[in-house]
Amino acid sequence: MSIRPIKRVVQSQPTLEGAGVRLRRAFGFGNTGDFDPFLLLDDFRNEHPQDYLAGFPWHPHRGIETITYVLAGSVNHGDSLGNRGTLGSGDVQWMTAGSGILHQEMPQGDPRGRMHGFQLWANLPSSLKMTAPRYQDIAAADIPEVVDDDGTRVRVVCGSFWGKAGPVDGVAANPRYLDVWVPPRVRKTLPVEASSHAFAYVFEGSGSFRDASSPRPVRTEWVGDAAGAPELTGNRSLVLFDSGDDITVQAGDEGIRFLLVSGRPIAEPVAWQGPIVMNTEAELRRAYAELRDGTFIKQR
Repeated sequence: MSIRPIKRVVQSQPTLEGAGVRLRRAFGFGNTGDFDPFLLLDDFRNEHPQDYLAGFPWHPHRGIETITYVLAGSVNHGDSLGNRGTLGSGDVQWMTAGSGILHQEMPQGDPRGRMHGFQLWANLPSSLKMTAPRYQDIAAADIPEVVDDDGTRVRVVCGSFWGKAGPVDGVAANPRYLDVWVPPRVRKTLPVEASSHAFAYVFEGSGSFRDASSPRPVRTEWVGDAAGAPELTGNRSLVLFDSGDDITVQAGDEGIRFLLVSGRPIAEPVAWQGPIVMNTEAELRRAYAELRDGTFIKQR
């Protein structure tokens, strides 16, 4: 067993997306090699309807998968293939854009005006860039939860963990997507596949992720290398792990809740512009030319 060292810890940054949605971006639109096969993580938790109701009107995707996880409120979605639906609290949508779709996502708050959730983008390998689009819409009740003796709770969205398998299947990068709650003052070691890249995103409570080389907690509000980081914790923080078999977290006085995401690297060239991700610039130019001339949608 080897505890994964921490490569870096960063705070998600305020970002404006869609038709004017205010959100926080943990990573994306840069050098995402350390996160491969993942491209982007957006935290769209918001308490003010004026900051999210404009939503994400019709836009294209090709070459990726988008994973939407709703914690509060709802998201109405529709696409150019005729799919329509609503994601509610605790629901997940794993959309494989493949060869291309046009879709929209329009958030609605809960009775208190809260719209909480995340969207993760996962890359597709070249062999699947032009595969047929598909959806896996997962109701909250169908996502298994496992509870350890110390009270640690884990919702298993994708992959296998502690004897439970998540309902999302057939994903190329063999990812694991977990929603983890560790109770107050509990120290927990969690397994992570050694062959996968992995990160944690803290979104409730506080805690300290421990580096294999140092007993000191890592400050989750600090930007840079983990070495020498002071003993502070914080919300909306992303912890990128180096290689190893496990991660260790020490929960604070209120406990800690975080996404723990891992996946096998695709290790292919990335040509990326906006919502379209291909392997070469020529493929990217072709995709945008098809958008202009009306031949973008391949499956109807």
